[in-house]
Amino acid sequence: MSEKVTLIGAGAMGSAIGTRLLETGNTLTVFDLDPEKVAVLVAKGAKAGASAAQAASSSDTVVTSLNSARIVEAAVFGTDGVADGAREGTLVIDMSSIDPASTVSLAEQAGKRGLRWVDSPLSGGAPKALTGELTLMAGGSERDVKDAYKVLRHLAANYTHMGPVGAGQTTKLINQVLCGLGFLAVAEATALAEAAGVDAAKIPQALKGGRADSSILQEYMPRFAARDYRRTGRIDNMVKDLNGAQDVARRSNTPMPLTAICAEVHRQLTSAGLGGEDQAALMAFFDGPDALKPEA
Repeated sequence: MSEKVTLIGAGAMGSAIGTRLLETGNTLTVFDLDPEKVAVLVAKGAKAGASAAQAASSSDTVVTSLNSARIVEAAVFGTDGVADGAREGTLVIDMSSIDPASTVSLAEQAGKRGLRWVDSPLSGGAPKALTGELTLMAGGSERDVKDAYKVLRHLAANYTHMGPVGAGQTTKLINQVLCGLGFLAVAEATALAEAAGVDAAKIPQALKGGRADSSILQEYMPRFAARDYRRTGRIDNMVKDLNGAQDVARRSNTPMPLTAICAEVHRQLTSAGLGGEDQAALMAFFDGPDALKPEA
C-alpha cells in the first residue's frame, strides 16, 4: 500500500530516502532550502513544496532528514515550518542523527502543536536507503512507531522499537561509537600491515569468517590500502556523533576512554581541513603531516 509522504531535507541522505519512496510507489512532496536538490527528486516524480508548511499540508506523515537539532527545530517550528501547515495528528518521523536530549525537547514542542513524533535515525547510509536495506532504530510510543513503519518499511530491512522518544537517537550514538572505533581500528591495522610489508588489500579475505571479520573490515581496508577517499560519509558528521555520545556519557558518568581517543583523531582531521572527507581519509592520520593538508 502506497503512502502520501512529505520529505523535508533533500541532501545526500534525504535524496536517497526520497528516491526509494518514489520507486516503491509512494506519493512524495519535498521541500529543501536548495531548489536544485528539490529539482532532482521532482525529476523522479516528486512534487515540490513552496515551503515546509505547504509541503506538510499535503500529507499525514512528514519525514525529516537534516544535519542538526537546530536545523530540525527551524524546519519544523520556525516561520513557515512544518507545524504551521501540518494537520492535527500529523506524524513527524525524524531520520536525522541528533542528540537525544534535543529530540525529547522537540517531541514535547510537537505535542503542544498537536503533532506526533518518532525519532528514527538510520545506519547504512544512502546506498542502503536506495535498496530498502537500512537499519532503523526508533523511539516513540508503540502506536506512533507502528504507524511510522507504514512508511519506513519501504526503507528498512531491520526496524526496531527501542523505547520512548530519544531511545532511537541514543541507539544511533551507540552505533556510531562502534563504527567510529571500527573505522579507526581498521585504519590502524592497515598502517601496521603496510609498515610490516604485508599486502593490506589481502587481509579482509584472509580474515573472512574469523572473529576479526566485519563489514567495516571488508569494505574499508581495501579502500584504506588504496587511499580511496570516495565520499559515502563525512568525518565531521562522525565528530558530531562521537561528541553526542560523550555528552550522554558525561551525564551518566560512564567512562569511555576508547571513544575519547577516537573522537580526538576525528577532531584532528577536521581541524586539518578534512572534515568533509569520507572515513577512508582516516589514513591521513597515519600517513604523516603532509597527508593532513587538504588538496587546494
